[in-house]
Amino acid sequence: MASKRLRFDLHDRGIEQEPASDGPLDPICPLCDRPIPPEARSSKHHLVPKLKGGAKGSTVLLHQICHSAIHARYTEADLARRFSDIEALKRDPALAEFLAWIKTKPADFHAGTATTRDHRRARDAADRR
Repeated sequence: MASKRLRFDLHDRGIEQEPASDGPLDPICPLCDRPIPPEARSSKHHLVPKLKGGAKGSTVLLHQICHSAIHARYTEADLARRFSDIEALKRDPALAEFLAWIKTKPADFHAGTATTRDHRRARDAADRR
């Protein structure tokens, strides 16, 4: 796991080295910047939610925990209006604490994502508009 990431970083810096004998490098989660190893839970995130017209739009592969963190914090309307790209999500203070925390975890780490009852009600009400 870590060795694959190290080879990726060295290659990005222009340092030549032997190719990895264990296959291609793991994809990198664009939200938390950690590798997504084959054993990690992952899913595709529609940059514009399917319910808001993004069914055939662009997607990105994220760790499942990162994907869940997005949907626990934002309504579909918020995602369509203000957060339809990864950089906007990364800049938002509502996600910053999560990103700082998750970067300290192993690449295959997963845990449940809590959503408060009040947040769910507000999110559901906004989505019905």
